[in-house]
Amino acid sequence: MGGIVRRNVARADAPTIVRLGEAGVATVSEAMGQTGVMSSRMRSIQQDLAIAGSAVTILAPPGDNWMVHVAIEQLQPGDIMVLAPTAPSDIAYFGDLLATAAMAKGCKGLVIDAGVRDTRELRTMGFAAWSSSISAHGPIKETVGSVNVPIICSGVSVHPGDVIVADDDGVCVVPNADAAKVAKAAEERVEREEALRQRIESGELTLDIFDMRKRLESKGLKYE
Repeated sequence: MGGIVRRNVARADAPTIVRLGEAGVATVSEAMGQTGVMSSRMRSIQQDLAIAGSAVTILAPPGDNWMVHVAIEQLQPGDIMVLAPTAPSDIAYFGDLLATAAMAKGCKGLVIDAGVRDTRELRTMGFAAWSSSISAHGPIKETVGSVNVPIICSGVSVHPGDVIVADDDGVCVVPNADAAKVAKAAEERVEREEALRQRIESGELTLDIFDMRKRLESKGLKYE
């Protein structure tokens, strides 16, 4: 069967993407009602690196990275590639040569529910990658998949143009249509948490700030 490549993808505006990236994965997810977070098996190949950008989605056959090459042509500056295999696969779809090609198009990084390799080189290049595995086992190029179609990546629905936020805590997906609303809610949450932090630093207990004592008592907690 053939695949499809959709060229025209609606992306969120750049300032909104920046705002979401500054808020971070945990805050953005909380702002969406604790939704949008990919499985905890999705880990970054390096620490202290955070990115946010528009999703270019890749639906790829297991063990076959042909569509990654196709997707790179569709990248715009600031995009993030998001790959889901059509069946579970832990081999490497991606390494330093593809990272070089992606970076030349302005790609911010890769989120892949499969494997990557050349991780030392990727770190040296500063290429951001979140993956569910690391493997030296390389792919084939035999079967067509699709680019910029809806996918399920690590348990979360991703549409082309959705905003991907990724940092040391994991990966979160923000629907493009909700991006501005979520960015505002995330910023408001940051402000509330800063006010709470100041109260905690002044010596107040979280038990009292969050009025937990009566609920704890109703659950049977006793002090002796």
